[in-house]
Amino acid sequence: MVEGSANTLTAAWVVAWLRESARVVGEQRQYLIDLDRAIGDADHGENLDRGFSAVVKKLDDGEAPATPAAVLKLAAMTLMSSVGGAAGPLYGTAFLRGAAALGDAQEVGPDDVVGLLTAARDGVVARGKAESGDKTMVDAWTPAVEAAGTAALAGASVTEVLAAAANAANAGAAATEPLIARKGRASYLGERSAGHLDPGAVSTGLILQAAVDAAGGQQ
Repeated sequence: MVEGSANTLTAAWVVAWLRESARVVGEQRQYLIDLDRAIGDADHGENLDRGFSAVVKKLDDGEAPATPAAVLKLAAMTLMSSVGGAAGPLYGTAFLRGAAALGDAQEVGPDDVVGLLTAARDGVVARGKAESGDKTMVDAWTPAVEAAGTAALAGASVTEVLAAAANAANAGAAATEPLIARKGRASYLGERSAGHLDPGAVSTGLILQAAVDAAGGQQ
C-alpha cells in the first residue's frame, strides 16, 4: 500500500516512485543520451540510469526507511555518490531538500507535496545557479511547483496535485526547445542550442510523472 489516510501517501509511495523512476529512466536512457548529445556531454541518460539503478539496489539490499523523508534522503545520498556530471548533485540536492521539507511526517498530503516540490526546486536553483528561461531543469521544476500550489489551493487530492505538477513539468520541458541556453555546457553553443530540448528538463518531467504513476489508483 502506498496510501495513508483518505488523502495522503506514505513512505511506500516514495519507494514506488523511485522504482518507477528507475524503470522509466532505464526505458528512456537512449532518448536522454540523444538529447544530451545535441547540446551537452551525451551522458545524462547513462548517468541517471546508473544512479536510479543504484537507488533500487539500495532499496533491495536493505529494509526500506520508515518515513517518506528517510526514503528521499537515502535516494539523495545514493545519487550524489554514484552519478557523475551535473545530474547526481542536482537530483540529489532536490531529494535532500525535499526530505528536509517533509521532516518526520509519516504521511504526505497535498500541501506536503507542494512543500516537497518547492524545496526540491529551490535546491536545484541553489546548486545550479539557474533560473527560469536559462534552458535547464529549472524550466520544468518551476512550473511544476506553481501548478502544484494552484491545485492544492483549489482542493485537489494529493494525486491530482502530483499530476498537475507532472503535466506542468512536461509542458515546461517542451518549452525549452526554442530557448538559448544560458547555463551549463549547452550555454557554450550560444544560439546553436536553440531548437533542442533540455535533457534535464525532460528527465524532470519523466521523474515527476513517475511520482504520479506510483500514486495512481490509491486515492
